[in-house]
Amino acid sequence: MTAAAIYIGAALAEIAGCFAFWAWIRHGKSAVWLAPGMFSLALFAYLLTRIDSDFAGRAYAAYGGVYIAASLLWLLSVERQIPDRWDLLGAATCLVGAAIILWGPRAG
Repeated sequence: MTAAAIYIGAALAEIAGCFAFWAWIRHGKSAVWLAPGMFSLALFAYLLTRIDSDFAGRAYAAYGGVYIAASLLWLLSVERQIPDRWDLLGAATCLVGAAIILWGPRAG
């Protein structure tokens, strides 16, 4: 599986897991929402271990850009709110940063 696919899967798992807690606390949903939320968060953590990086911090830093972009897709598709141009510019900037962190040439 490619790094991009892993990061996208991790982002969806993290957002879905966090949203389960959000729905429980902020929208008064049943505590039953917590079980799939916790599973989803565990899947997120597992997927990040599949990134081909010698250092966890670098894998997590690069993931941050993907998470931001995926969060805006969640905003659009689940919460039915249209991201504005500043959201999109910010996400694009973060994705460029994530690519530099993950695939930039390293000395040694």
